[in-house]
Amino acid sequence: MMRILGRSTSINVRKVLWAAAEAGLSFEHENDWTLTKDTQGPEFRSLNPNGLVPVLVSAEGVLWESNTICRYLVAKSGRHDLLPNTPFARAAVEKWMDWQVADLNCAWQAAFLGLVRKNTSYRHDQVAIARSAERWNDLMLILERHLAGTDAYIVGDTFTLADVVVGLSLQRWLLTPIARPSTPALIAYRQRLQIRPAVQAWIAADVP
Repeated sequence: MMRILGRSTSINVRKVLWAAAEAGLSFEHENDWTLTKDTQGPEFRSLNPNGLVPVLVSAEGVLWESNTICRYLVAKSGRHDLLPNTPFARAAVEKWMDWQVADLNCAWQAAFLGLVRKNTSYRHDQVAIARSAERWNDLMLILERHLAGTDAYIVGDTFTLADVVVGLSLQRWLLTPIARPSTPALIAYRQRLQIRPAVQAWIAADVP
């Protein structure tokens, strides 16, 4: 059986758990990595030399990088509804996955790490936190306008991997103590995601 290594408070681990559950795959979740098990020692670094979670251990080998693992899981299960196999339709999903990694991850760093994680590098830097929150809000308003047009999911009527990675980012934004603009389309979108069985099984609603 596949093993997913990493604590469920990690947003990247939750991506993989959610994707695996949506794909209907059997797996074991080892939640204690970075909690009671060290990810910096030789045992873990033999799996991922970066010392980061998540890691997927399967009969075919070991994978790291959350979006890569998510793509593998849906390909393994043949779920082309989650990640289409035609070039443009697939790119339409992956552009939002890349946006989440490249843009949202950079935007929230100071605000989230300073206000939620209480990271010593950020928690006293109010200027960096304010700039981070402003940039984060600007990006989420892009998503607000986009979802106001689809009135469903990221790429239209069908739930895809884009909704896994962006949906978790939305949850993080809503649970970080910053001032936020009004976003009715995002709130309605989150409600649609929250009723999914995979979310109810694996994604705690109060974890940013």
